[in-house]
Amino acid sequence: MRSVLRRALVPVVAVLAGLLPGVVAVEQAAAVTKMTHSQAASIFRAAGLTWSSSGGCSDWNNPTCTSFTNINDSTVYGVRTLKQASGCAVNITGGTEVGHASGTYSHRNGYKVDISVYTCVSNYIRNTFTRIADRGDGAQQWRSGAGNIYANEGNHWDILYYNCGGC
Repeated sequence: MRSVLRRALVPVVAVLAGLLPGVVAVEQAAAVTKMTHSQAASIFRAAGLTWSSSGGCSDWNNPTCTSFTNINDSTVYGVRTLKQASGCAVNITGGTEVGHASGTYSHRNGYKVDISVYTCVSNYIRNTFTRIADRGDGAQQWRSGAGNIYANEGNHWDILYYNCGGC
């Protein structure tokens, strides 16, 4: 009984004390709302965000498309927050379409987007967020104050949104 109670209380106390900010982000990510491609595109368009794909399409079953089908609302609002906070052009090159790595916090599950490596937004990420350990594949990473992760994969930024980043 004590070990069960300890396992339940230690993370709660740590979160309240601010010792495990990642736990807060994961808890926030637990309750997600999915959007259609059209809903997300409308929000992106209104915010001045652009998107592109090598196939010029939005079919989420085609890896050459850029789709927002079943994207999390926190991801949509997180990208919008990045654009507004940075004042930079942001172009989305990857969404929920097939062809990305699998996993709980994946593109397909609505948690990630890829954006173009423009100088302005790259400088904003590097100068505003905290540099953390490289990802297993060697990609350099930064963590925002909200706990979202920005990984530089060379030809694009791979962004993991646990939450909307203060939207």
